[in-house]
Amino acid sequence: MKETKIVQFGVGPIGATLVKYALQKEGIKLVGAVDIDKNKVGKDLGELTLGKKLGLPITDDADRLLARTMPDVVLHSTGSYLKDVKTQLLKIIDSGTDLISTCEELSYPFLKHPDISKELDKRACKNGVTVLGTGVNPGFVMDSLVIMSTGVCQEVKKIRSNRIQDASVRRLPFQKKIGAGLSPDEFKAKVAEGTIKHVGFAESIAMIASALGWSLDRIDEKVEPKIAEKAVASDYIKVEPGQVAGVNQTAWGIRDGEQAITLNLQAYLGCSEPREEIVIDGQPPVHLIIEGGIHGDLATAAVVVNSIPRVIGARPGFVTMKDLPLPSAWFGELKQFMKKV
Repeated sequence: MKETKIVQFGVGPIGATLVKYALQKEGIKLVGAVDIDKNKVGKDLGELTLGKKLGLPITDDADRLLARTMPDVVLHSTGSYLKDVKTQLLKIIDSGTDLISTCEELSYPFLKHPDISKELDKRACKNGVTVLGTGVNPGFVMDSLVIMSTGVCQEVKKIRSNRIQDASVRRLPFQKKIGAGLSPDEFKAKVAEGTIKHVGFAESIAMIASALGWSLDRIDEKVEPKIAEKAVASDYIKVEPGQVAGVNQTAWGIRDGEQAITLNLQAYLGCSEPREEIVIDGQPPVHLIIEGGIHGDLATAAVVVNSIPRVIGARPGFVTMKDLPLPSAWFGELKQFMKKV
């Protein structure tokens, strides 16, 4: 079986998880990694991610690495905001390789960044490559899974998706991103700065609305703290009563003056009943619960890597998860039967 060559672009916590999972998949050959962190450049990728050498030194020269290795796919994980990573994405696209990114705004960028979306699509078509933004959220649990769940409905009136997470099992950057350990005033200040916020709600709502053919009036969002009632702790952070344990964030897609799509994320230390929940007011109604929830970091890596065959076989240009065949945990020979058109 022909191996699929991949390059990892960005070796932070998510990039490292992508590397670990990709190396488990038969048919994938990791040929290089890129990072600008001077503490990582020159070091062996395996030593940083697996605790053993792979013979792949991390480089900060993406152009040279891409030209030398000619990968089939680049897995990109460096930032959440499209404007911050646009130059990186265009560099990868112009190298002539398919691209899968965990950039949250890339999951459905048409709403906030129509001009960048058009530019990425045009360049991808010119170079004959496919570009996808995905992950667990956005990318799967609060959009793709919701869209698929409406497939059994003859009519859909309203949708609600709840994601209740035990943040204590997540990586330290995530726990900091949700404000764990801050005072309520510190939390409020960081929300105003835009440094505490789940990025992707607007993208998920817009993707769902598009899949249903709905035209929305607007999308509203609110970010509130989850205050600890008792002392809670993770391996990294200790939270006293009265401090912030995490975030409670809600977004609404308003249609004809009503809240047609509601997404709620509660991620905090001390969560006793984590779960994923989808409630569809429709005919017939749907109520799905995944008890225990889905581990965000592991699932992000899985969604990205498991989407590789679909991206390899997709049409050139920019695509979203709703445009592709469903990913699965089987890699196998699928890519041999999927050809770009």
